[in-house]
Amino acid sequence: MTTTTDLLTRNRVILCHFDDYSHALLYPRWEHGMLWPQALPAGAEPMEAPADAPAGHDTPAVTAALLAATGLKGDELEPTDRFMAWFRTPDGQPLRVHLLRFTTPDAPKPAIEALGGRFMAMSQLRGADMKELLLLRHAFGLFGHG
Repeated sequence: MTTTTDLLTRNRVILCHFDDYSHALLYPRWEHGMLWPQALPAGAEPMEAPADAPAGHDTPAVTAALLAATGLKGDELEPTDRFMAWFRTPDGQPLRVHLLRFTTPDAPKPAIEALGGRFMAMSQLRGADMKELLLLRHAFGLFGHG
């Protein structure tokens, strides 16, 4: 059985808020970077999605682990299935990055601040880890070009 700790070790999540009205896209930035619950492992390299995704990488289970760990509300988040990002870690294990979008009218700033993060626009993220910025650009393209 895959535990919450296993899920959070082998997966990362990008949280975002996209305002359909203004087209503003915001991401939480944490002390360690833009991925939750932690940055990509040092030396992780992009890889193609496995033909058969290994157990422990499905979005509903990862979302449930995120909700249990953070207290965020499940009815305020939806997965972005068009986003697919995989990395091979230095120990050879696959790591998947998921994209979850807040569906609230406004970005839930107090909830993210309570977790140690702060919502920021792409233009405010200069100097961040390049691999993470490339993931955020990919997400931006999905929302910006529907």
